[in-house]
This record gives sequence, structure tokens and C-alpha cells, in this order.
Amino acid sequence: MQRHYYISDDLDDLEVVEKELEDEGVATPQIHVLSENDAEVEKHHLHAIESVLKKDVVHSTEIGAVIGVISASLVLLVAYLMEWHTSPAGWIPFGFLAAAVLGFCTWEGGLIGIQIPNYQFKRFQKLLKQGKHVFFVDVDKEQEDTLARVVSRHPKLEVAGLGEATPGWVVHGQEKFHKVMKTLP
Repeated sequence: MQRHYYISDDLDDLEVVEKELEDEGVATPQIHVLSENDAEVEKHHLHAIESVLKKDVVHSTEIGAVIGVISASLVLLVAYLMEWHTSPAGWIPFGFLAAAVLGFCTWEGGLIGIQIPNYQFKRFQKLLKQGKHVFFVDVDKEQEDTLARVVSRHPKLEVAGLGEATPGWVVHGQEKFHKVMKTLP
């Protein structure tokens, strides 16, 4: 999947674009609007970004986990090289220390991520402060023509580039989840 970004200051137009894309077969979980004014986005029945995803929590937690794995490995390596594991306690204290280091680094990464904007959206911060909205769509190769056709009918949309999309299996899972939720009483 490929993510296409567009900039607009007209939520009414974005509402029409979203409706046209959905009518053409693009699923709702593929379409998002990033804005500083979430209340207006919701009022226009647009698919807004969840507030947790506006922050870099997931990405920073992953980085923290990688640092944690490296640090935990170093703890175990030092214990091995210094032959501390030959003591009566064996590997147990070093295993616990390694697990604590891994957990702490992962947790700290998440805490840092809460404080900064999502790395994918940093380039739009200035525009968002100006009251603009970022409309983005994750499409498969088969849907590229559909997106281009719909976007061409909306001259207010300003192309803002491409980016890393949500994995297809996540989008399809969200789509199935929404279908199940609609069928339940």
C-alpha cells in the first residue's frame, strides 16, 4: 500500500472526496484526516486520526524496545564475560536485570513518544497550526487510478506527497471489524 497526502482548508470538500472514494470502493479505514480541530472533523463525518496516533508513541516505543534488547544483551554479555553467572545464584539475577532493563527502555521510549508528534506527520505541523487539514489515503496499486480520478475533480486539494502506509492486513482487519460491529445488535 502507498499513502497519498493532500492539504486542504475546506472540510466540506474533504467530506465529498471521502464519500466519492467510498462509493468507488476505497474502504473507510484507508481514509483519514489529520487536523488540529478534531471537533470540526467529526462534525463533517470524516474519519479523524485517533489522538494517540498523532503522537509518536508506537514508533518511540519500538525504538525503546530495540535499545532495551541491546542493553539487556549487554547485561547478559558482561555477566558471562566476567563469569558472574558461575556464582551460586547463577543466571537468575542477571536474567531479571536484563528483563528490567528491557522493560524500562521500552517504557521510557513510550513516554518520550507521548511528548512529540508522530514522525510521519512532523512535516505538516506548520500547516496544521495555520488551520489547514491533511487528508491522506492508503491505497493498493489497483486503487491508484480511482484515487487519481476522484482527486482530479477537486481542485482545492493540494498534493503533499507520498508516505509509508498502514499495512494492508491492518486496514482489512479494521474493515472486517467495522462490518462485524454493524451486524451486532
